[in-house]
Amino acid sequence: MGRLRRHSAPLLLLPLLLGTGPVLAADSPPYSSAPAPQSLRNPGKGDAEPIGGYANGCVRGAGALPADGPGFQVMNLSRHRNYGHPLLLAYLKALAGEVEQEGLGILSVGDMSMPRGGRMPTGHASHQMGLDADIWFALDLGRMPVADREREDFATMVDTRAQRVNSNFGPAQARLVKLAASAPTVTRIFVNPAIKLALCEGETGDKTWLRKVRPWFGHAAHLHVRLACPPDAKQCETQEPPPDGDGCGEELLSWFQPPPPVTSPPALPKPPPPPPAACLALYREPD
Repeated sequence: MGRLRRHSAPLLLLPLLLGTGPVLAADSPPYSSAPAPQSLRNPGKGDAEPIGGYANGCVRGAGALPADGPGFQVMNLSRHRNYGHPLLLAYLKALAGEVEQEGLGILSVGDMSMPRGGRMPTGHASHQMGLDADIWFALDLGRMPVADREREDFATMVDTRAQRVNSNFGPAQARLVKLAASAPTVTRIFVNPAIKLALCEGETGDKTWLRKVRPWFGHAAHLHVRLACPPDAKQCETQEPPPDGDGCGEELLSWFQPPPPVTSPPALPKPPPPPPAACLALYREPD
């Protein structure tokens, strides 16, 4: 997978990317002197700074995306996962404005990061340093009461048997992905392979924006947006840029091939790596 470096050099793709991922164990005893990040309810004081990597990091100076705003609403507020770097908050607000202006519906924002980032106890391997956000593909939900937003039963866009998009995925969803990918701060957008295929087949003009749209397991009901490390974030570990091209060729088609036969027992899952020392220090600061 490649080595991690600081922001001065790009990185190869991190393992355990993101999205709807496995349930991860809590930090093991060597790190128990620091509070678990999910127990903290307030961001760390100081200038905004993402620290570490997308799948092993934290964020100082995060802000909370309001429960409601022009063109958007935040789902599952009880999780306290509506925090992010100021660049992510600005990005989501700007995207919601474009979605509203084009009459596509209302943006329903899912998990972002916890107040100080860090490893979530459920649902994600990434979303750890305030630069990731999930956005539900359903745009026709209307403005919902906060109590009704505690849900996961969003419509899937994929027929899993056919491995193609279903009738829920239409021009509005395709436009949403294109708008989301258009911001220069976006480095990747993860979607189900069937959705990437539909976007490749449906785009009749310039396909260069599709380079950022990456196929990944799950992501049939939401897209996962990832921002690049800010230029001045010296402790932020970057990812290598996506491969050249639009990603609509052999790489994408390989996702639809049957898996190779299993010839040996599956490897035991590796324990999560220790958080960066700067993150442990951040968790120990007064809440």
